[in-house]
Amino acid sequence: MKKNLVMSLVAVGLLTSANAADDLSSMFKDGKVSGQIREFSILRNTNYTVAKDFERTANTVGGYLKYETADYQGLSLGAAFYTTNGFGLGTTLTDKTVDPTLLGKNGTSYSLLGEAYVQYKNGKTTFKGGRQKLDTPLAGSDDARMLPSLFEAYVLTNTDIANTTLVAAHVTQEAAGTFANGYNGGVLGATSGYTAVAGNTVKHQGEFTNMGTWAVNKDTKGVSTAAAVYANGSLKAQVWDYYAYDILNAVYGEASIGWNCLLTDKIKPSLSAQMIKENAVGERYAGDVNSFFGAAKFNAAIGDANIFVAYSEQSKADTLPTDPNPTTQATLQTQAALAKSTISPWGGMPAYTQGMVTRHQFMAGTKATKVAASYDFKNMGANVVASAYYTSFDMDKNNGYGVARIATEPGFDIAFKPAAVKNLELKLRGNFPRKYEDSTTNGIRDWDEYRFIANYNF
Repeated sequence: MKKNLVMSLVAVGLLTSANAADDLSSMFKDGKVSGQIREFSILRNTNYTVAKDFERTANTVGGYLKYETADYQGLSLGAAFYTTNGFGLGTTLTDKTVDPTLLGKNGTSYSLLGEAYVQYKNGKTTFKGGRQKLDTPLAGSDDARMLPSLFEAYVLTNTDIANTTLVAAHVTQEAAGTFANGYNGGVLGATSGYTAVAGNTVKHQGEFTNMGTWAVNKDTKGVSTAAAVYANGSLKAQVWDYYAYDILNAVYGEASIGWNCLLTDKIKPSLSAQMIKENAVGERYAGDVNSFFGAAKFNAAIGDANIFVAYSEQSKADTLPTDPNPTTQATLQTQAALAKSTISPWGGMPAYTQGMVTRHQFMAGTKATKVAASYDFKNMGANVVASAYYTSFDMDKNNGYGVARIATEPGFDIAFKPAAVKNLELKLRGNFPRKYEDSTTNGIRDWDEYRFIANYNF
C-alpha cells in the first residue's frame, strides 16, 4: 500500500503536467543531473588484551547519480541511484579482514534506487514525498562512510513566519547506510544510530525496511515528527518531537547564541546547549524508556581558527536487576541500561561530544567531554582545513556492559580542495580510540584507524 501511495503521487504529478504537453517536455528537458563520485579507503589496526589482534581494510568506489526535473507550476520529480563497489579487498584471514563499513551485507558491493520522490512548492510551503535523504537531529543520513542512510518519508515544510521553518513529517522506512555494518545490535547499536537487534544489520542493511522492524524487530506505523526551527542572526533555536509508534517519544531541543568579544572583534564566542528527552509509548517495544541527555558547548572563532569545548551527561541506571539464570540476567540488565540511554536507531547523531567513531555519550550514566580545534589555511594560499579533537567518556558500570571505565578518542581531519580540479575534495582522517571496549571475553579493545576519502561533486 505504501508503494502504491508513492506511485499515485508520481502519477498525479505527471498527469498535472500532461495538461500542457509543451510544458511537460520542457519539464524534463530543463532538468538537471548531479551526483558524487566517492573513493574511500580505510585501514584499522585493532589491539586486544585478551582476544587476537587483527587488521581491517577496504577500498571502495561509488557514490550517487541524481536527476531532478525542472518544476512545472511548483511540481518536480527526482530520483537518485546509489552504489558502492569494493576492489583490492585483501584477504579474509582472521588477522586481516575486509572492513564492513564501506560495503553491503556480508562485505558485498551493492546498488539501490535511494531516492524517488515527488515535490510540490506553493508559495512558502513545500511537500516532498517518497524515497529521500533526510538530515534531522534524530533521524538522519549519517553519511560517515560510503553510502548514507536513506528514508521513505512525507515531509511538509513552511516558512511563512519570519526567520522560522515549520516541519511536519511522517517516516515509514529506512535503508540503513554502510556504517550500519559496524554494529550488531545491543546497547552499542541502539545508542550509536543503528538497530538494537542482533542480526538485523545482516538481514536488512541497504534495503528499505519498516522503521520499527529496523529499530526493534517489530513492524510499526513508523515515526511522525513536528518541528520549529528559528534563526535570526547569532540566535538559533530548534525543537523537534519524534513519535515512534509503540516504541518511544523523543523531544530534541537546541539553542545557541553568539556575541562580540568585549576585548577584541577578532574573537567571536558562542554558547550552545542541547537536550534529548525520551519516554516509552504504546506497546513499549524498546522497553520502559525514560531517559535524558543534556550537553553544552562553548565555541570561539578566532580569525581563521576555531576552538570549542563541550560536556554532556546521560541519565543513569542506578540499579540493574539480577537473575539466577546468567542469560536472563544479561537480557534484563541490557533492557534496564537501555531504559536510561538515549536510543537513536535511525541515524540521528547530533551530540556535541561524539567522536569520529566513539559514540558512548548516549550510554546510560556516561559523562563525556570533547575539545576540538580547527584552522582554515585559505588566507595563507592553501585550500586546506585541518582539525584535531580529543574526547573522553567517563562510563558508568551500569551502562549495559558491566564495566566502569574511561574511554578516550583523539583524532584529526585534514580536508584539501585542489585548485587544479574544481569540485574535488580530498580528506585524510585518523582516529585512535582507547578502551573502546572492556569485556571478559575480549579484554580491552584499542585501535588506530586511517581513512582516505576523495569526493568529486558534479
